[in-house]
Amino acid sequence: MGKTTGFLEYPRVEPGKRPPAERIKDWDEIRLPQDAEEMSLQGARCMNCGVPFCQGGIILNGAASGCPLHNLIPEWNEMVYAGRWDEAWRRLARTNPFPEFTSRVCPAPCEGACTAGTYWEPVAINSLEYEITEKAFREGWVEPVRGASTGFQVAVVGSGPAGLASAYYLNAVGHDVTVFEREDRPGGLLVYGIPNMKLGKDVVERRIKLMQESGIKFVVGTEIGSDLPAATLVANYDAVILCGGAGRARALEVEGTDLSGVHQALTYLKACTRGVLEGDGSDADISAAGKDVIVIGGGDTGTDCVACAIRQGCRSVHQLEIRPEPPDRRIKTTNPWPEWPHRQKVDYGQAEAIEVSGADPRHYLVSTRRIVGDARGQVKEVHTAAVNWFKGPSGRLEPVEVPGSEKTWPADLVLLALGFSGAEDALPDELNLARDSQGNVAARFGVFTTNMEKVFVAGDMRRGQSLVVWAIQEGKLAAREVDRYLTGNSLIK
Repeated sequence: MGKTTGFLEYPRVEPGKRPPAERIKDWDEIRLPQDAEEMSLQGARCMNCGVPFCQGGIILNGAASGCPLHNLIPEWNEMVYAGRWDEAWRRLARTNPFPEFTSRVCPAPCEGACTAGTYWEPVAINSLEYEITEKAFREGWVEPVRGASTGFQVAVVGSGPAGLASAYYLNAVGHDVTVFEREDRPGGLLVYGIPNMKLGKDVVERRIKLMQESGIKFVVGTEIGSDLPAATLVANYDAVILCGGAGRARALEVEGTDLSGVHQALTYLKACTRGVLEGDGSDADISAAGKDVIVIGGGDTGTDCVACAIRQGCRSVHQLEIRPEPPDRRIKTTNPWPEWPHRQKVDYGQAEAIEVSGADPRHYLVSTRRIVGDARGQVKEVHTAAVNWFKGPSGRLEPVEVPGSEKTWPADLVLLALGFSGAEDALPDELNLARDSQGNVAARFGVFTTNMEKVFVAGDMRRGQSLVVWAIQEGKLAAREVDRYLTGNSLIK
């Protein structure tokens, strides 16, 4: 695949980004396109490694290794190298219905498992996927897909990546699909959970329009279990797939989380996106303008909060993380290839904070002790202590406070980016669905059936908080099982 010695001859080239000083003035996507000649060389770096770990899609040490969608990566790398872009698109679309989403927001476990990455830099798989997809849209190769009607009607609850994938594949084999979304527009977390700078909402709308043209119906502003009883939905459709996500936010067990000015990160990000969609982003319901902002929690969501706060004109922003700072490179003894490489990176939000303040906003080994408010109930401070991690009686690492390390941070806005702890209760409780120990709706991977006849579940609602690419794969495989349930067989692979 590619050029036999390409990975030795050509360096990895990252996609360009608009300069931080420029991009913090707007909410547009920050990524810059790469030209076809450069992409050809990047495709040439894909070595003939024999076993393409990049497309493995397995879990190693608790994280994805390789692409969960099992994308045929070496094949479309070779086609880009050879200039056969239309074939590359067909190969990519064969396994991934929404590469415009994954190429923008997936952390690329495929690259973490790339064989070239054992001693050199991995192939720029994410960049190749992005450029193939955008060229396909420009050239008109992306068309509505619809199979001959089977007469079966399927309801999909939730229009995030899992719900959209389920709808796409069920519609492609001829079932009549209706997608129910409680927000005011389709897309789920693709719209209200990921900022416009990473995933432009026009990109989501472009895909939704294609799906509507293919015959998929979207019903927005309708919450199943509230606006429409779940039992009614089950009674009126031949099958139902629940793709409601893992919306129960993980709590911070300290005093003061009920103060005014303390918000869950997703609540804040949703307000930011709504402000962008309805105006210029400056008049969001929750604004960081002129405020000292504390983001509690690392990860991508915390980074997104930092970037949004900067664009709103915050006075300062700090990101507190209880875990140690990751190493600057993969530690091969404890984090060997092809595991996901746990290493430090400066993401877009941190780069922007450094541009504005001259300092990285992240502070590691910091534990939040309490959040303090003023006489009006408005947050004014976050009290923390430094910690170190030691093995406790159970043998597990536990944080231990460092004596005398207490610190007070001024705060007008506190954002809790601690992740999610399972599905929301209302819909599963109404249908009396079995739950697993983590609070997710119980269903076995690859089968996706719940304990209720003709009700299936996929995505974060089943597996817990995870990657967009896992949600898409679960939606796809759940669609296959529904198709088998309705017809006895399925062409969805």
